[in-house]
Amino acid sequence: MRIQQKSLQLLLHLIILLGICTSSWAQSLQVSGKITDSQGLPIPGVNIIDKTTKRGVNSDSDGKYKIGATAKSVLEFSFIGFETKQIPVNGQSVINVKLNTSATDLEDVVVVAYGKQKKISVTGAITALSGEQLSKSPSVNIANTLAGQITGVSTVQFSGRPGADDPSIFIRGLATISEDRSQPLIIVDGVERPFTGLDADEIESFSILKDASATAVYGVRGANGVVIVTTKRGSKGKASITAGYSYGLQEPTRLLDFADSYTYGTVHNNARISDNPLITVGELKFTPEALNAFRTGAYPQIYPNTDWLDYILKPYAPQSRANLSISGGNDNVRYFTSIGVISQDGLFNTFDANYDYNFSFQRYNFRTNLDIDVTKTTKIGVTIGGQIGIRNEPRTNSGINQLFREIYWSQPYSSPGIIDGNYIIGGDNYITGTKKDPLSSYYGLGYSNILQNRLNFDLELTQQLTFVKGLSFRTKFAYNTLYTHTKNRATSVMRFIPFFLRDLDPTVDRNSDEIGYRTTSANGNLSYSEAQGKDRDWYIEAGLNYNRKFGDHNFGGLLLYNAQKDFYPTDTNGNPTSNQDIPRGLVGIAGRITYDYQGKYSADFNIGYNGSENFAPENRFGVFPAFSVGWIASKEKFMEQLKFVDFFKIRMSYGLVGNDRIGGNRFLYLPDSFDANSGSYSFGTENGTNQPAAAEGIIGNPQVTWETATKRNLGVELKFLENRLGIIFDVFNENRTNILTNRGTVPEFVGYSLPAVNVGEVYNEGYELELNWNDKVSADFNYRVNFNVSYSNNKIVFIDEVPRSQPYLYQTGNPVGQPFGYVFDRFYSVNDVPANVPNHLYPLKPGDMVYKDLDGNNIIDQDDQRAIGFPNYPQYIFGFNSGFTYKNFDLSMSWVGATNTSRLLDESLRTPFGTSGERSLLQYMADEAWTPETASTATFPRVTFQGALNNSKNSDFWLRDASYIRLKTFEVGYNFKGTFLKKVGLSTFRFYFNGNNLLTFSKLDITDPETRTGSIQEYPLTKLYNLGVKLNFL
Repeated sequence: MRIQQKSLQLLLHLIILLGICTSSWAQSLQVSGKITDSQGLPIPGVNIIDKTTKRGVNSDSDGKYKIGATAKSVLEFSFIGFETKQIPVNGQSVINVKLNTSATDLEDVVVVAYGKQKKISVTGAITALSGEQLSKSPSVNIANTLAGQITGVSTVQFSGRPGADDPSIFIRGLATISEDRSQPLIIVDGVERPFTGLDADEIESFSILKDASATAVYGVRGANGVVIVTTKRGSKGKASITAGYSYGLQEPTRLLDFADSYTYGTVHNNARISDNPLITVGELKFTPEALNAFRTGAYPQIYPNTDWLDYILKPYAPQSRANLSISGGNDNVRYFTSIGVISQDGLFNTFDANYDYNFSFQRYNFRTNLDIDVTKTTKIGVTIGGQIGIRNEPRTNSGINQLFREIYWSQPYSSPGIIDGNYIIGGDNYITGTKKDPLSSYYGLGYSNILQNRLNFDLELTQQLTFVKGLSFRTKFAYNTLYTHTKNRATSVMRFIPFFLRDLDPTVDRNSDEIGYRTTSANGNLSYSEAQGKDRDWYIEAGLNYNRKFGDHNFGGLLLYNAQKDFYPTDTNGNPTSNQDIPRGLVGIAGRITYDYQGKYSADFNIGYNGSENFAPENRFGVFPAFSVGWIASKEKFMEQLKFVDFFKIRMSYGLVGNDRIGGNRFLYLPDSFDANSGSYSFGTENGTNQPAAAEGIIGNPQVTWETATKRNLGVELKFLENRLGIIFDVFNENRTNILTNRGTVPEFVGYSLPAVNVGEVYNEGYELELNWNDKVSADFNYRVNFNVSYSNNKIVFIDEVPRSQPYLYQTGNPVGQPFGYVFDRFYSVNDVPANVPNHLYPLKPGDMVYKDLDGNNIIDQDDQRAIGFPNYPQYIFGFNSGFTYKNFDLSMSWVGATNTSRLLDESLRTPFGTSGERSLLQYMADEAWTPETASTATFPRVTFQGALNNSKNSDFWLRDASYIRLKTFEVGYNFKGTFLKKVGLSTFRFYFNGNNLLTFSKLDITDPETRTGSIQEYPLTKLYNLGVKLNFL
């Protein structure tokens, strides 16, 4: 018995010893190998993890690795841009691995309405853009960088004024009757608020929601599309500190060329002689003495020759930007915090050291985003962000826009400007009809300082409801404030009028050329005033989310309630809206059901039920349903034979959405209104007294309602050649009905205007195409190319128009914003027989414009105007984005363009000397005007002061092709790396040059084609040359 026990003990010891030895042998196994891509190139930095022991290593620069493992280990090989692969060791000591490229963007998470989805499962028309892509542009306003980056999105920047350069944004063109009704809904971190003041370095992503399926949950506000901006948040890991600084110079993209004083005077005199050949030299405005002085530069105080654009605007203006961000976290708390400072000077010269009449803008951004895991099932998110903007502008007599008109319109001889610190003004002592110069509109009048303080606060709670697997509850509260404080400092300066002393003092020699001055005003006292504005709003939402997988079936659901109220509502510039003391409110319910089977077949149903206080209580709420389906055909077995096709997806959507931006007053549904303070009337026949009067206001329409958009979308997504080539194609159409318009068929004898009614209809259709090519040529070199084009074409199906005599006179059937005008035939010549020329608006003379008589009645009138050219909004918008990286060097650029768009030049750009005959003269008018000598080559009508209105009427002669191609952004940089950086606490150091609006190619050489206006009344758009550094700390 004892012998058996000893034998058993010995056997047990041997088994334990054998197990220990076996374990020791297994742990000592070393696995090595090389990792390559499909082309056989090594892949450095691949993450290799032993799924059994959790140990991990990375491949070196040659793609080689070595890791300790066991015979039964499973090694996982993963790297961004490649498919993850798991390989059992099975006792092997050498394992070489080939990784195939993956459609990584399909695994990306896309922000959708009230949630997130994997891109591969999205069935709606949604395009995403990373904040990193936008940060390549040095533009202060990130909204001005969107053009050309995203299919279907265009921007219109009307001004380059510092701090006031917000563009209009359009998604898939125009589908209603005006641009101001076509603006999309802007959502930042789940709340409606502006994004143009955000710093590019605090933005994580943009999502553009285009079709009904993507926007239906927003109901009455989703018809124009939705822009969702998500700011950065922290992630688990060591604190990451990033800092950057850049400095650049701005210059105008395009300025007009005006005639100098001598050319102005010569053309002016010749026009007078042409109008009246019997006029004498003494009756001409410009004497031979004046013309000679203009030509030789003599007596510049009396006979100035001032190029006002060159005199007032500097060639360059500085801009600087600095930012610092810190992010990181642990298992329980994650954080992202950032600050940024932007300083942008204006282009105005400063003539007085005591007063800054220049434009300028400073903006301070701050943000802190926190995510806290209170428990395993409870999470709290806190978002605090804001901006402090300080804008400085010169005080003017008639507004900033009018200031630029006067700069453009002023005569070159109106003033010599500032001489020895004194403001010299012109007068009509030597040249009759001299008008005021542009300095009189702002110089010495003081300046305004506008402070805007914006603060946003969000608190979000997410609770997993464990009693139902996959169910969670989320609630959010947001509070936004905007405070505006304007300080005005006003004064005036002494002005001097120059004279020849011989004309002031009879004792002075008649041949003396000495010049003296008279004062016209004294220096004024400084006055001060200020004004405040405010805006605050709150937003709440609460909802249930459900996500659950049952075998091959995936289900998802959302049910959400939201409400918001805006007190003291303002527009995007912080200016009060009408009825500002009445809060604006919105309330609604959103729902979504998602389903997919085996990751191949997907279906979404979205619905919004919400209302707007713009409408009567009985018409306030509406239901907006939409559905979409998707099929990933590349997962089907019959597609396996097509080896070159890596991904193939078809999606389709249909639905209804609304638009409560209908134009007009807020409360159009109220009964007929009266103005109790509308002027006065006199009581009594003699010595009567004025009494306050009441006047009838607009007639109410209790049936007024929102616009309804019926949208359809069909999309295809493809990837070929190991996911290097990607194609996305969408075709869409939309019927926009219930558009609020005024009745045009009510006779005038009715005596009043009927209220606006929802009878208008617009149809819009188009397509979007995006091509992507991404390739890695070697371990050191990779490149990418993106081309996108968007086409949209709308037409007015119905608006209530006045009956016309000819079918071509109707706006119906034409695009929104279609210009109308006369059709230019030729210039009237001395050989024309008057009897063979239709009767025009004014008697014709050689060099005048002859229009075509479209209705054949031998009279040129309004019935001879037809649709001409294209609207301001382009039908085609395209972008070309490319870049490459070679070792530590990188280069990227973005081109944007548009075509099928026209500009009808403003009257100031077609009338020599302006409609008053006393404004500036554009150089091209002087060079190209018709004269008897240039009759065969002239491209501009004769310069005349008699009947000039005939030549300046709207016509295709003044229509310009506004197609353009522009280098929107460009960046080249170098990333320094190495041990020497680690010694100073840096992981990377980047030095770069970038620019904005650097090159423009366009036939439209008068104005900037991107402004989409044919007038000259605003601060010019600018281009920017910028140098910067970016540091990442260890």
